[in-house]
Amino acid sequence: MSYTYDELAAIFFAYSFLAWVAETAVATVKEKDFRNRGFAAGPFCFLYGFTGTLLTVFLQELKNDRLFLFLGSMAVATVAEWSAGKLLEGMKRHKWWDYSGKRWNIDGYVCLQYSLLWGLLGLLAVRHGNGLIVGAYHILPGFLKSALLWALFAVCLIDVSGSLLSVFHLEHTLPRLFRWNRGLQGWTYRLAAGLSEHMERRIGRSYPLAVQGREEAKEEKRLGFVQLFWLFLIGSVLGDVTETVFCRVTAGAWMSRSSLVWGPFSVVWGLAVALVTALLHKEKDKQEHQIFWIGSFLGGAYEYICSVFTELLFGKVFWDYSGMPFNLGGRINLLYCLFWGIAAVVWMKGLYPRAEKLIDWIQRKTGRALTAALMAFLALDIAVSALALARYDARANGQGPKHAWERAVDERFDDARMERIYPNAIVQ
Repeated sequence: MSYTYDELAAIFFAYSFLAWVAETAVATVKEKDFRNRGFAAGPFCFLYGFTGTLLTVFLQELKNDRLFLFLGSMAVATVAEWSAGKLLEGMKRHKWWDYSGKRWNIDGYVCLQYSLLWGLLGLLAVRHGNGLIVGAYHILPGFLKSALLWALFAVCLIDVSGSLLSVFHLEHTLPRLFRWNRGLQGWTYRLAAGLSEHMERRIGRSYPLAVQGREEAKEEKRLGFVQLFWLFLIGSVLGDVTETVFCRVTAGAWMSRSSLVWGPFSVVWGLAVALVTALLHKEKDKQEHQIFWIGSFLGGAYEYICSVFTELLFGKVFWDYSGMPFNLGGRINLLYCLFWGIAAVVWMKGLYPRAEKLIDWIQRKTGRALTAALMAFLALDIAVSALALARYDARANGQGPKHAWERAVDERFDDARMERIYPNAIVQ
C-alpha cells in the first residue's frame, strides 16, 4: 500500500504526539515527578514522527515479513536516534542522553536493548499503527482534514523555531515568535500536568547531561562537514573501483559501476563510508568482530533503503539480487551483507586512519579552494545525473522531449550512453 503526502503527514504528527505522551508518562512515573521529554515546547517528539514516516516509506513492502520488518525497523530507528543525538550535541556541545553504562552501546547514543525496542515498535507501527492512523484521519470531513494538517504544520514550525531560539539564547532576535512559542509551552504544560516552566529549565530537568558545565565535557576530535565530504569522495571512488574489479573477476567483464554520469563515483559507497565513519569513529578501537557485525547489519539495512529510494525517485532498479540465495526482495542478500561487514572492518581498522591523515594534509596544502571546487563539481554532476536519469526513464515510458533542456539532455545522454553508464538499471 502506498500513502499520499497528506496521509504521511498525518502519520508524522500522530507518532510525534503519541511518542510525546508515552515518553512524558514513562519519565514522570520513573522520576515520580512531571517530566516533559519533548525537545520543543509543544506536545511533540518529532524524532519519532520522522522515524515512523521513514519506516512507512521504506519498509512498507516488508509488512508481511515480520523478521525482516523487525530488523529493518531496528536498523533505521537506531541510525535515526544516533543522528538526532549527534545533532543535539552539536547544538549545545553536550550529550542529551547517554547509554555509555549499558552494554553494546555505540557512542553512548544507541544501545542494543533500545534498538530491539525500536524494532518491535517499528514492526507494530508498519503492520498495525499506520492503518489505524490513516483510517482515523479519513473519518474526518475533507475540509477539516486539510485545515488540521495546515494548522499542525504551522504550530510545529513556530514550535521548533521558538525552541531553537531558546536553546541558542537568541530570544531577542524574534521576540514575537518567542512569545508565541512560550504561549504554546504554557498550553502544553497545562495540558500535561498543570505546570509551567522555562524551556531551559525543562531541558535541564529532563536531560541533566545537557546542562552540565562546559568544563566537564570531554574534548574530542569532531568530524566536520569538510571531513565528511572528503570521506564521501574517497569512499565513492574506492567503492566504484572495488565494484568494477569485483564484476571483472566474477562476471568476466568490465562494466561501469558509477552512480554519476561524470567520473568514477559510487554515491551509495560514498554515503556508506561517511555514515559508518561518523557512527563508529569513536569506536574504532572496538574488536574486529564487533565492527563486523555492526557493519553487516547496518550495511544491509542501508543498501535496502538505497534500493527503495532510487526506485521511488527514478523508477528504476539499479541492482537485483533475486538470483542469489538468501536475498530479500532482490534488494539485499546475505553474502553482500557480510561484505558490508568486512568492508567496515577494513575501513575502520586499516584505511580510515590513513584517509584521516590524507584529508588533513590536503586541507593544509590547498586550504578551502580544492574542497570548494570539488563540491561544486559533484553538485553539478549529481544534478546532471538526476536529469539524465529522469529523461532515461521518461523515454522508456514513451515520453518525448517538450522543453529545450530535455532535448539537450536526450542528445548528450541518449539510451546507448545511459546503458553503458548504468548497465544493470531495470525499468519498473
